[in-house]
Amino acid sequence: MGTGLENAFIQNIQDHRGVILKVCRIYSDDRDDFDDLFQEIILQLWKSYSSFRGESLVSTWMYRVALNTAITSLRKRKRRPDQHPLQAFHHNQAEVTDNRVDRVYAQELQRAIQALNKFDRALLMLYLEEKSYGEMAQILDISENYIGVKLTRIRNKLKELLTP
Repeated sequence: MGTGLENAFIQNIQDHRGVILKVCRIYSDDRDDFDDLFQEIILQLWKSYSSFRGESLVSTWMYRVALNTAITSLRKRKRRPDQHPLQAFHHNQAEVTDNRVDRVYAQELQRAIQALNKFDRALLMLYLEEKSYGEMAQILDISENYIGVKLTRIRNKLKELLTP
């Protein structure tokens, strides 16, 4: 039987698992990266759990830890050599399905999102999560007014990237 702290941690992970999954989806290139990032986020959440003071919502704290972990992981991955071209070709061919048009658009959208800088991706993720401007400002440590400005710029950038 775990301690009270361990039980509370496990319960919080179960209650807010979606936060972690969304961060992993946005910051992962493939399933292996996703799995590695998920595990690393859980580890970092556990390491910092005892220092969580409850001054913000648990979900807000989890977003901050998850985003910081994802950004650190992304920096490390960028230093890795790219995968072999034949592996990339094989991986892309395996994804071809009957609903190819939807998949192609989803891939284009994913590429456009990946082309955004890490801060913009984090903000977009929080926006899609339907967080309030106040929550987004607290998680990202910026003003609420700047949230609106950045979201407008992100929308324009995505339109530019997705327009042929």
